[in-house]
Amino acid sequence: MGTLLDASARGVYTIAATPFTDAGEIDWGSVDSLVDFYLSHGVHGMTILGILGEAHKLSDEEAARLVRRFLTRVDGKIPVIVGASSPGTRKLVEFAKLSMDAGAAGIMVAPLGGLKTDDAIVAYFAGVMPQLGPAIPVAFQDHPQVVGSDISPSALQKIIEDHPSIVMLKHEDCPGLRKLSQIRRAFDGTALKRISILVGNGALYAMQELRRGADGMMTGFSYPEMLVGAYELFASGSPEAAEDLYDAYLPLVRHEQQIGFGLAIRKEILRRRGAIASAAVRAPGPRLDADDHRELTELMARLDQRLAVAR
Repeated sequence: MGTLLDASARGVYTIAATPFTDAGEIDWGSVDSLVDFYLSHGVHGMTILGILGEAHKLSDEEAARLVRRFLTRVDGKIPVIVGASSPGTRKLVEFAKLSMDAGAAGIMVAPLGGLKTDDAIVAYFAGVMPQLGPAIPVAFQDHPQVVGSDISPSALQKIIEDHPSIVMLKHEDCPGLRKLSQIRRAFDGTALKRISILVGNGALYAMQELRRGADGMMTGFSYPEMLVGAYELFASGSPEAAEDLYDAYLPLVRHEQQIGFGLAIRKEILRRRGAIASAAVRAPGPRLDADDHRELTELMARLDQRLAVAR
């Protein structure tokens, strides 16, 4: 087992796509090339089998093999978090333990989909966390737009206080800047423990979230070097330079965030950049048509032109 996730986690934890062949099978060679692509751009960590990773479309056997393949290729160079959320608690716990045995740094867990009250979400984690045990570090994923379970800052604070092994918040509520500020002030290491806060939502609000105390980003934007560069500029005391770099990529950040379609765009960019062999989204899933490809070509060309001028 490698280094475990803890509250000191900072930087860019890229969310890895799951590469498939055009026929819908896992492309194991592209798993390796994708890991190499992320590492070459300096990411500080990686998260696999998240929503972007199409985990819900994998069989149990595929998910287990994928965890082992990613972790083998990473080879301890950076920490890897594994998405373990599941409708069944036993399945969640067994998969979490399998992932940790394979060398994961920690796991990510979201509330059970559809829980409608704070009390229900608090009770859910009160049932899950003791079964995971204190030795498995957990990132709490707060993504109500997708999961369907909206939790208040006070209830989230209670869960984090009640369960010391929750060391990270994956913040993706939207609008969520005030919520982020409340949690950062509460868990700043003075009255209460400190936790790491990484933000998602495709990096749409990353610059403002960093200014509000986030420790970095956990998202799968197809240009991870931008996220790394912007984070490192911000962390070194150059927030305006970080915003300038971010702004150059903003049209593509926005384009990738189209609901229900953004994953296909993101995978096509990764294919064009040589990270994966096919942009296939496992069925059921969207595919780009000729107009989509044309628009993407134009956006990528405009980015290249803007970067060339900046140099």
